[in-house]
Amino acid sequence: MEVDWDLRETGPPDAEHTVLLLPGGSCAAGSYAEVMAEPALAEMRLVAATLPGNAGAPPPDDYSIENYARLTAELASEVGADVVVGFSHGGSVAIEMIVSGAFKGPAVLLGISLSPKDEPAFFRALVRLGGVLGSLPAAVLVKGAALMVKRIPVSAERQEELREDFRKNVPRHVMPTLREYVRWLNRGEGRAERLCQAGLPTWIVHAEKGDGDLTGDERQTLEACPNAHLVTIPGSVFFLPNEGTGADRGRHRRGRRPGRLTSQGAGIPSPRGVGSARAARMRLGGEAEWICDGS
Repeated sequence: MEVDWDLRETGPPDAEHTVLLLPGGSCAAGSYAEVMAEPALAEMRLVAATLPGNAGAPPPDDYSIENYARLTAELASEVGADVVVGFSHGGSVAIEMIVSGAFKGPAVLLGISLSPKDEPAFFRALVRLGGVLGSLPAAVLVKGAALMVKRIPVSAERQEELREDFRKNVPRHVMPTLREYVRWLNRGEGRAERLCQAGLPTWIVHAEKGDGDLTGDERQTLEACPNAHLVTIPGSVFFLPNEGTGADRGRHRRGRRPGRLTSQGAGIPSPRGVGSARAARMRLGGEAEWICDGS
């Protein structure tokens, strides 16, 4: 399938590193505007992509997470991305890119789920109702997400931009996306282990409340993984790319503590992790950080 990608790009075209940003379900590339405006990332090339079938983008022929991962891995190759960041549904796509071997660079995964238990029961039930009610559950979820925009600490104009992106969603495109996402979760046995076995530097970021979580077994597996770093942002956060950016939220880490170098004079490691421990700090805001580390 040829994808006519809706892209938003910032940073020097000849930057040493290119980061591919994958939005959450029903979100557009513009949902990363706050992240892309962070001064700490000015030296990096950032490319945000609206996933097919979301926020009015043309739908894919195949809504499976595996197909999204194939399409997005091709895009990563086309734009020369050596780091991938994914939020929620975009995080699931990034995970599949990693565990399938289609992507070989560091990853930052925001608000992800690895198995059905990571998602609220009401969400799973609502998606199942799609078999009876058609696209109505998708319309309800999208409308609910649009209403949640009012909690994001940005200007009224910016909130309206985000709401407008949600309004572009077509329920008959969103519903199969949700259905395939839940099916992917149901195939998730051992996914934390496979994410670790991929051997890539990976940061998994959640808030204390609001954006889901991992099961105890998944968290234990990733805490013991030498290349995985779990980051918890204090407080309640729903839209991590928007609410986490610029907020004075502090940080809490579990597992091996990575090095702390600023982006000036340091770089994200090569996809194969060759060379010394070189790191770039990508701030979510305040003291909350994503850190890509090759040590």
